[in-house]
Amino acid sequence: MTAATVKSVYLRGLRAGAPFVIVVVPFSLLFGVAATDAGLTLGQAMGFTVLVIAGASQFAALQMMVDQAGIAFVLLAALAVNLRMAMYSAALVPHIGAAPLWQRACVAYLLFDQTYLASVKAYEEEPDLTLRQKVAFFFGVATPITPVWCAMTAVGVLVGATIPEAAALDFALPITFLAMVAPMLRTSAHLAAAATSVVVALALSGLPSGFGLLIAAACAMAVGVLVEDRV
Repeated sequence: MTAATVKSVYLRGLRAGAPFVIVVVPFSLLFGVAATDAGLTLGQAMGFTVLVIAGASQFAALQMMVDQAGIAFVLLAALAVNLRMAMYSAALVPHIGAAPLWQRACVAYLLFDQTYLASVKAYEEEPDLTLRQKVAFFFGVATPITPVWCAMTAVGVLVGATIPEAAALDFALPITFLAMVAPMLRTSAHLAAAATSVVVALALSGLPSGFGLLIAAACAMAVGVLVEDRV
């Protein structure tokens, strides 16, 4: 394995992550605006973003803070939404579980929806990738996304008051997930799991933030396994 080969795979990961910047910009701007509206200072909002790097859980926790919920409930809401990261981690173990500890620690920090989905897609399509190549690809995907997420959050805090409501920044969230998930719906098991998650999530939309999604995810996985076993 040569350094050039690892570098080329890293660059491929960077190219795979670059398109997500288009939706990360308005998404992170929106969080900055929402953080300002909730009364957070620039330092607090940036600490939130840099330490967590998980938009959905950040919004869930922020909403709980706006609702004057206790700190325990705020943490529980963020944890509930972010529990999907445990599933992501388990799915990545067969691919990069043997990497050095410092690399696994970096992967854990940079593990969010875009890095997971883009990397797993590449690993499935190219099963011959080595451990070093897989790690390099993952870091490549994270490279254009992470700094933009942090930087645009700061911009949202600083200029949030000047962004008109007509800009409708909240469009970025559904578009982001559609862009990530749609290319991966390739089999009947995938389609069944996706349909199940939609139905269950909508049926349980009245539950506290994040819990309905977790139940929907569990149901979707169960249905996907059942359909795959039958096909």
